[in-house]
Amino acid sequence: MVNENMYGLGSKRSSIREIFEYAKARSKEIGAEHVFDFSIGNPSVPAPKAVNQAIVDAVNHTPSVALHGYTSAQGDKGVRDTIAANYTRRFGVQLSGDDLYMTCGAAASLTITFHALQNQGDEFITFAPYFAEYKVFVENSGAKFVVAPSDAKTMLPDFSALERAITPQTKGVLINSPNNPSGVVYGEKTLQALAALLRKKSAEYGKPIYLISDEPYRELVYDENTQVPSPMAYYDDTIVCYSYSKSLSLPGERIGYIAVSPKAQERDRVYAAVCGAGRALGFVCAPALFQRVAAVCDGMTSDISVYKRNRDLLYNALTAYGFTCIYPDGAFYLFMKAAEKDAKAFCAKARKYELLMVAGDDFGCEGWVRIAYCVETERIQNALPLFEKLAKEYGLI
Repeated sequence: MVNENMYGLGSKRSSIREIFEYAKARSKEIGAEHVFDFSIGNPSVPAPKAVNQAIVDAVNHTPSVALHGYTSAQGDKGVRDTIAANYTRRFGVQLSGDDLYMTCGAAASLTITFHALQNQGDEFITFAPYFAEYKVFVENSGAKFVVAPSDAKTMLPDFSALERAITPQTKGVLINSPNNPSGVVYGEKTLQALAALLRKKSAEYGKPIYLISDEPYRELVYDENTQVPSPMAYYDDTIVCYSYSKSLSLPGERIGYIAVSPKAQERDRVYAAVCGAGRALGFVCAPALFQRVAAVCDGMTSDISVYKRNRDLLYNALTAYGFTCIYPDGAFYLFMKAAEKDAKAFCAKARKYELLMVAGDDFGCEGWVRIAYCVETERIQNALPLFEKLAKEYGLI
């Protein structure tokens, strides 16, 4: 017989994927122009021209056997050196290529990291709202998934709640900035406070509590005064999990990396465990062609001005209609308070207007909904009158 846990995960899609599939079916029935699918974080702007050029250059100038052959298990050394040097230049944190492990995107980065760190009885803490798959990744590693609340007004960490949640079994704290689903960015003061608390609790328990930073939206910030600092600059026992899916609009290519802070306690053992977990899980040698593309295009972004325009349009309109929204500094999601206690019921009513959103229950926040605004601007413009009708139905305007 099959593994029941795996059967459960495979036989039922996530709510996000369910809505995405519903939208495709509904589009066939009434036309895609009449369906307003805000369910999934699939980049809607093309990859930078530099991506295609890097592919062409690699194909034209690299012998086929070398281009498509195996790299080192942890990734091509030249690729890792280039990315590490860029990281050092951009964030002021000294990294070398030997601190990086190339992966098949952020999901692989996180899965490998949890398996590398986890021992029997360990726990990993994250803040709500959180990306729904975190629970799957942590529990699949054999660890316990623990959720601490955020401040309901800002969606920034509630450090008092975090301190209560930390126990001798805590192996790590997982953060995501800019955050999916809220778009909130953890700035310098937040990271300083988090680092101070983790140092305090690490000393209390006589072991490191790792900070795992999931950063697929790191480059997607829209206001000049918004910076996304590197957690490594504030806390030594940090592991960064990165993906190029969002910054370069390459979600289907599955390329990213793990970076282990060179200042981490027993850094060599941590890095070796990452390599071992990648081996055990079958994640050796990330796609060779896109390793090279990532090295050429590291730090670039697609045209994120489109996302900024969409954010401003949607946030300004929805708040004018009376909805309560968290202002998103980054990523491409808007977190909106449902107009009734039951967010799933709210989403069901919105569906009458062909507005498809994801209930915040899936992100650990009941009573909220996530709206992915990585869509064509025209789609948002056409959806606004429907959001207005929804607001009127609830008596908000």
